[in-house]
Amino acid sequence: MDFTSGLSFPSSLAPNGNCSSSNNCSSSFNHRSCYNNISSKAILLKKQSYVFSKYQLRNFKIQRVTRIEAQLKAEQLESSEAGCESDGLQWPSPNDEIPFWKGDFPSWDLSSAASAGVEQDSDLLHIVHVTAEMAPIAKVGGLGDVVTGLGRACLNRGHKVDVMIPFYECIPKHCINELALMKTYNSYHDGNWVACNAYRGEVSGVPVILIEPSNHFFKGKNIYGGSYNELDAYLFFSRACLEWMQVNGTQPDIIHVHEWQTGALPLFYWDMYHFLSLQKPRIVLTIHNMEHYGECRQEQLSKFGLDGSAYATEDKAVDDRTVGHNPERLSLLKGGIVYSNAIVTVSPTYLKETLCSGWLSGALMRNRDKYSGILNGIDTEMWNPATDIYLPAKFDASKTEGKRICKQFVQRGLGLPFQGIKHGICVADQIPLVVCITRLVAQKGLHLITHAIKHVEELGGQMVVLGSASDDRVEREFEGLAELHNKGSNIRILLMYSEELSHMLYAAADMVLVPSMYEPCGLAQMIGMRYGAVPIVRKTGGLADTVFDMDDQSHTEIANGFVFEGIDEGSLNCALGRAFSYYQEKPNEWKAVVQKVMRIDNSWNNTAGKYIDIYNSVRVR
Repeated sequence: MDFTSGLSFPSSLAPNGNCSSSNNCSSSFNHRSCYNNISSKAILLKKQSYVFSKYQLRNFKIQRVTRIEAQLKAEQLESSEAGCESDGLQWPSPNDEIPFWKGDFPSWDLSSAASAGVEQDSDLLHIVHVTAEMAPIAKVGGLGDVVTGLGRACLNRGHKVDVMIPFYECIPKHCINELALMKTYNSYHDGNWVACNAYRGEVSGVPVILIEPSNHFFKGKNIYGGSYNELDAYLFFSRACLEWMQVNGTQPDIIHVHEWQTGALPLFYWDMYHFLSLQKPRIVLTIHNMEHYGECRQEQLSKFGLDGSAYATEDKAVDDRTVGHNPERLSLLKGGIVYSNAIVTVSPTYLKETLCSGWLSGALMRNRDKYSGILNGIDTEMWNPATDIYLPAKFDASKTEGKRICKQFVQRGLGLPFQGIKHGICVADQIPLVVCITRLVAQKGLHLITHAIKHVEELGGQMVVLGSASDDRVEREFEGLAELHNKGSNIRILLMYSEELSHMLYAAADMVLVPSMYEPCGLAQMIGMRYGAVPIVRKTGGLADTVFDMDDQSHTEIANGFVFEGIDEGSLNCALGRAFSYYQEKPNEWKAVVQKVMRIDNSWNNTAGKYIDIYNSVRVR
């Protein structure tokens, strides 16, 4: 299966176009070692083979092959009780009735998280985010993390923040604090006024307003992919948010919209509600991924009270891909670009990439003066190995011993061989654990992920892939890989998403792999570093802005990972090989790198100030 089908690349990044040799990983510099020079001294653990009795993630059970191996396992269990600060810890097993990531965890109330040390702004704003996702209650990708993290960071600086999201039927209501019905009102759709309920609550310390229409929109078991027309649903939601502000008398300083799903809100605002009662707000649009344009027929937009044909011009919202076609269509994302007061994308490098290529580059160039690139941050309260409720042991940059316990905890729970304890002392671990937590879509470099699974095992390492696929073909492909590799002792492929398990995997990982074809920002590499996992990334977008190669002698002070440029397997092999050599041959230096990456400040506190500057540049005083 060709996982790169449907993706286009500049000629310099064509497959096999760069770094295909075994002694070069990057066009910018040579590396001393490569994947085919890996030391043959890799220490292998005692053999343990496991067979899946049935491939079922919910009942993750593994049968031992022989009594001898069971005895070896028991010996390791007994010896492990001697040290490494693991006294009293109940180790998981793949035979457990309930998988270890589905256990009972303490409540995690971030509403009281301290903002001590965060500079308080004197010129305060009211900011309303209008978005399709919010972590953790309605999270599919990084969008949800960004909304919650940026919202919390602005709250900590003293600003008033609300997040407006659809009240999806699948949202776990118990995760919303103080959920209460606030108002019932009507919003327009196709000649009718549809009743809506507006609920208020709090999620991770951030005030949230949930809009629940009385029709079939947002019904279903998942955030996306319901039986309703998604484009109609988000058009309705965009207008319903403005209608709520109008009937409620709310005049925020900033309405911050995200992605194509709310790209129509600036059109509704400037061509409708600004002429009614909403005078004060100004609009900021953040584009998290230029892949989705929000393709829309003119008559679809007309069903929500705007004249769709009025936007079918190059300087407004016509989809440039359809010019000359019959019919020409609109792009909600392009409309948002044109009608917003400021546009932000999620890394400086991705800004440059989007100005140079893609169907929206023309619209962005015409609006270049209001277009900025701001690197995303991560919520360091939510992602903190020193306080993380999901971890069996806590750790930080100055005391990393707990990370080893987290690694062994995950290895035991997934049935992976683990390094034992000798004479009460943690012995040097020679088996690196590589983790890849991702959506299984072409953008994420599926052909490189599947190759890494094979190559990591060849190098004597372990790998865990955690992710879900929206495409049936991709899902079937990875199901086949799971059936094949999960029977062995070094690879686990878990086709699902679990917030709890993702925290545990980051804490357990020695390396985090992000081999994206393009990556607007990427959070996995930043979260991985926060938990002491050294990143292995492809040089693109936000990955290029946050990870700098260990073998680049010109930037040793910021070196924090292993970088490759090509999209071919040889380039990935080279980066993996260098990482494995460093891990196995330079244990003291590796420990120093782990501590170094854990101390890097990728927090939203670092980034929120740049958003505040943009808000202030467009606000009405």
